[in-house]
Amino acid sequence: MENMNNDFYLILAGGVGAAKFIEGLANVVRPESLKIIVNTGDDIELFGLNICPDLDIITYTLANLVDKEKGWGFIDESFNSLSILKKYYDIGWFNAGDKDLATHIYRTDLFKQGYTKAEITKKICEKLNVKSHIIPMCNENVETYIDTPKGEIHFEEYFIKECCEPEILNVKFKGIKNAKPVDMVLEYIKNAKKIIICPSNPIVSIGTILRVKGIKKSLIKERKKVYAISPIIKGTTVKGPADKFMRSIGLEASCVGVAQFYRDFLGNFIIDNKDCKLKPKIEELGIKTFCFDTLMTNLNKKKELAQFLINIE
Repeated sequence: MENMNNDFYLILAGGVGAAKFIEGLANVVRPESLKIIVNTGDDIELFGLNICPDLDIITYTLANLVDKEKGWGFIDESFNSLSILKKYYDIGWFNAGDKDLATHIYRTDLFKQGYTKAEITKKICEKLNVKSHIIPMCNENVETYIDTPKGEIHFEEYFIKECCEPEILNVKFKGIKNAKPVDMVLEYIKNAKKIIICPSNPIVSIGTILRVKGIKKSLIKERKKVYAISPIIKGTTVKGPADKFMRSIGLEASCVGVAQFYRDFLGNFIIDNKDCKLKPKIEELGIKTFCFDTLMTNLNKKKELAQFLINIE
């Protein structure tokens, strides 16, 4: 049992949008003070390898190794292995770089040795000199599938191969009923200084974490210290298909829709200045609402947003 104090921030994160905010946060508070619970519903097995897209994006970002142009993968990456893998497998849509493949090989090897996903994540972070504590949402295997008119497809295939174009008929989280939080996570929720929900997809990134047994229930108890940043500005997402997924479950694709989705446990909400006229509508839900520039186009803007959130009392 680790010694617990409340001098840390607990973060709920998806992939690219979360990584941008976390990069800013790690520049305004001690990286060691961050405990980051990451969505693993995007995890997939390809080429016989265990791939964890969101975990890797957050890890590479905090290791200062991520390709910031793409928002994923390693900087200065090459794709020699992929050119041959495409000859062997009919999975040409998945762009795994050579350095990235090294991570997948190492992770798969550790899985075969009997390590859990949390233990493997810790080892990868240690090897890459990441000071923050990155935690998968659960050790159990959970995979997000999308029902479309073309049939059921894994989220990664929907996102990359299909470019999020098919209509979303339903979203399934396979294995979620068996998913339990990693050791100490519920205690972290209870003891964190602040709980921060990154500007990630509410349905298939944050929403997946919320479905892990006990997490949403614990957040409800700590509502006053839960903070979120809207991933939607003026009705559209900066990156990814969050707006489309929100509409698919009958939610308005706006910061108001995000607030409605999180209303049970959200105490504080940061929306973009461009949406400030919607502030009263969100505050009717009993959520304190703040306006700021949430478009993180460079490191300074990431840091400014992070500092703004940290300063809110």
